[in-house]
Formats: sequence, C-alpha cells, structure tokens
Amino acid sequence: MPPSAIRPLPRPHASRTLLCLSFCGGGTAPFRPWARSLPEDVELVLHCYPGREGRFTEPFAKDWRDMLDDALTALRGIARRPYVLFGHSMGAWAAFDLARRASAEGLPAPQSLALSAADSPALWRNATRHRPEPNDTDQQLIDWMCAKGQLPESILGDEGIMQIAVEILRADLGIMNSYRYGAGDRVEVPVQVLLGEDDSIGAEAPERWRLLNGGPLEATWLPGGHFYTPEVWARLPEYLTVLGRSPSAA
Repeated sequence: MPPSAIRPLPRPHASRTLLCLSFCGGGTAPFRPWARSLPEDVELVLHCYPGREGRFTEPFAKDWRDMLDDALTALRGIARRPYVLFGHSMGAWAAFDLARRASAEGLPAPQSLALSAADSPALWRNATRHRPEPNDTDQQLIDWMCAKGQLPESILGDEGIMQIAVEILRADLGIMNSYRYGAGDRVEVPVQVLLGEDDSIGAEAPERWRLLNGGPLEATWLPGGHFYTPEVWARLPEYLTVLGRSPSAA
C-alpha cells in the first residue's frame, strides 16, 4: 500500500474497498470516523494528497494531471479486489477522472462511483464563479471555508493550524484552476450522486452527471449544505447504495 493510502481500520480480509478522495483544501481527517460505519466486508482507504498530514514535507501537486497521477498510485494499490470510488466536492471530479484512467491503465473498473457535493465537471468553465481564487487574501479564504462548513470550530483560534489550512486551500485552488474537461469524457459504471438539500449546486446536477455516464445513475438528496448535517456526515457511508446498507437498516 503506497504511503498516500491511509487505512484507519485495517481489514486485510475484507472483500471490498471504499477509496475516498477529499475536497479542495481537505485531508483525510473528516473521513476517518467512517471506518466504523462500514459493513464488515468493506475496508476504508483514504487517499492523502501531497503537501498535508503525513505528506506535509512533500510538495503540492503541480496541477490536476499531477494530482491525478498521484491518486492513480493509490488506486493501483487497492484495485486487486472490488472497490468503490467516493469523492466529495473536488474529490468527485477526481473520482470521475480516476475511473476513466483506470480503464486506460488496464485496471479493473470500480463497482460504482459515489459523487458527493459536486456538479458535472463538464461545467468546469463556470465553476470558478463559485469558489475563491488562489491569490485571494488569507481572510477571504478563511471566510469561504467557514461559510462552507469546512473548518472545525476547534481550530478557528489556532493561528498555526489556520495558516496551514489556508496554504493547502490556496494550492488546491490552483490545481482546480488547471482542470479541463475533455469533450466526450465519460464513465460506464453505476453512479450515485449525493447532494445537500441546502447546497447551492442545483437540482439539475444529477441530470448533468447522467450525460457523462453510460451506466445507471441514482440521485440521493440529504439534509444540510455542502457537508450535509453533522449527523449525516458522520454516517455518510450508510447512504451509499452500492455498499448495501441504509440508515434505517443500521
């Protein structure tokens, strides 16, 4: 397993893997508690982007392709058994592209894609209207992260941690700005799109994702905004249909 792949609760005998890709400015910490919300036959693996957490001393990815090449290394490490790709926000676009790359690299396709809190990457030209720019001030970036619910209250008074959060977000915004959707890019696997009822993405997002997918697509609307409600986020894997569980059955 490459060092970028974090397994919060190793399950070497699991028959499936859930590989998670984080949001812009994010790391693996928000996803780690999910390990105990998964069925016993599913192992949680979290891809850590360079420049943060245990990869703090590594340089940030130069651009989108560089970031995806790095994520592909993690995918090679888990694709020996059936897997599901989950991506939240920026991670949803990364999961979509990683599924496409898997086929090109001769790797097995994912059982399913779970795409959370993101509109279709075909709208990449408009996406910059809804996020800050890398050259915005530290305070503007902090305000944006707070508005999205991206920063835990426990770190808001820690100047050192806040500065790290700003640096990571600034780097990831540059990566996002280098993204280009290729005309005709699509996947041929089952897709589940998860969206917050109070998020600003829009009710048409599932249909826009459907245009990029040759397989079945399911839309799931959840309470809350970009990160749902705390209660939903804490148990989000239970809403993933492909894993065969639901909150009502938990």
